[in-house]
Amino acid sequence: MASINLIEAFQEFKDAENVDRPTMMKVVEDVFKTLLRKKYTSDENFDVIVNAEKGDLEIIRRRMIVEDGEVLDPLSEIAYSDAVKIEPDFEVGEELYEEVNIMDFGRRAILAAKQTLASRISDLKKNVLVKKYSDRIGEIINAEVYQVWKKEVLLLDEEGNELILPKSEQIPSDFFKKGESIRAVVERVDLKNNNPVIILSRTSSKFLSKLLEIEVPEIFDGLIVVRKIVRDPGERAKVAVESFDDRIDPVGACVGMKGSRIHGIVRELKNENIDVINWTNNINLLIQRSLTPARITSMDIDQDTKHASVYLKPDQVSLAIGRRGVNIKLACELTGFEIDVYRDNEGEVEEFDIDLEEFSDEIEPWVIDELKRIGCDTARSVLDLTAEELERRTDLEKETINEVRKVLSDEFEKE
Repeated sequence: MASINLIEAFQEFKDAENVDRPTMMKVVEDVFKTLLRKKYTSDENFDVIVNAEKGDLEIIRRRMIVEDGEVLDPLSEIAYSDAVKIEPDFEVGEELYEEVNIMDFGRRAILAAKQTLASRISDLKKNVLVKKYSDRIGEIINAEVYQVWKKEVLLLDEEGNELILPKSEQIPSDFFKKGESIRAVVERVDLKNNNPVIILSRTSSKFLSKLLEIEVPEIFDGLIVVRKIVRDPGERAKVAVESFDDRIDPVGACVGMKGSRIHGIVRELKNENIDVINWTNNINLLIQRSLTPARITSMDIDQDTKHASVYLKPDQVSLAIGRRGVNIKLACELTGFEIDVYRDNEGEVEEFDIDLEEFSDEIEPWVIDELKRIGCDTARSVLDLTAEELERRTDLEKETINEVRKVLSDEFEKE
C-alpha cells in the first residue's frame, strides 16, 4: 500500500492535540497538494485522503480512459492500452483511480514536505495558543511552577503550555517552589521572535478584582460593582465598591461575617491590607473614606487644580500617611486628587508627622518601644524634646539618642 504514516513520520503531528482535526487535515492536504503541483504542474486530478485517527495518508490520481492516440491531456486522460496494464477489466470512457506511491516524489521532495508540514503545524499551535489566552486576558488561572529563575517563574497550564510570571508581576513576598500550584491573572500575550509568550500577573488590580468576584457572590451576580482598585502589592490596597441594591451593604458583603470573605484574599495576597470603602460621587466624602483608617478633622478642596488640603488630629496624621507613605499615595490614586496632609493642633496647622514604626528599618525596635514608653510615638514628639530630657526620661545612652534624633530630623529635611 503506497501510504505514509504521519504519526511516525511527523513528530509534530503527535503533539498537536490542541489543534482541531479538520484544520490539521486541511494543512496536511495543502502541503501534499503543493508537492503534487511541483511534480505534475496541477493538483486538479488528485485526491489527498488523510486518516486523522491513524495518521495515514493516501494520494489518489483520477484519469479518464480514452482510445489509444487520443490522449490530449496526460494529467486527466490515459490511453486504453496503458489502463488495461493496471487493470484488465477497464473500458474506454471509464474513470481510472490509481494510488500514487509517495516515494515516487523523491527523497528530497518528501523531506521538504515534512519540514513544511512541521512548520505549518507549529504555526497552527502558536495561533491556537494566542487565541486561547487572548480570550482569557483578565481571567484567573491555576498553573504549576515548573522552573524558578531570578527574573521570572516558568509555569505550565493543564495542557502543558508554558506561561511566564515575571519578577515585576510578583508580590514582593512571593516565594515559589517547583511543583506547587499558584493562582495569577492573565495579563497579556506578547510575541517574542514570532513565538507567543503568555504573561501572568499577581500584582495587577485585575487579580484582586477577580479574587473579589470569586469570593463575593454579589459581585459575580452584578448586585455590587467594583468602581476602582488601587494597589501597592503586598503592602496595601483600596477597593471602592457600590451596590445597586439599597438593601445590600457593599462593604459588609465584601468583608463578610467576621472578615470571612476578605481573609482568604488577604492570605492569597501575602497579608496585603485591603481597605474596602463605599464609592461616592461626593469628592469630599470620597477623600475622607480613601484615607481610611485615619479620621479627618477638615479639608480644603480645589476642584480646578485637583488638590486637597486635609487637616487631622496629631494622632491621626501617621495613620493617614501610612507606612512609607503608601496610604496617602493610594488615596491620591483612588480619588484622582493630590492630597496634602497637615496636623491640626487646636486650630494651628503644622506639617505632617510620621509614626515611629515607619523608622523600624533604621531604629532598633527596643529603642522605639522605650520612646513609646514615655509617650513619644511620632517623630515630632521625639524631636520636640531635648536630648538631655530624653536621656533623663529614658534608659537610652546619649549616643543612641543623638543617632535617633539625626535619623528623624534627616527624614523631615527630605520633605
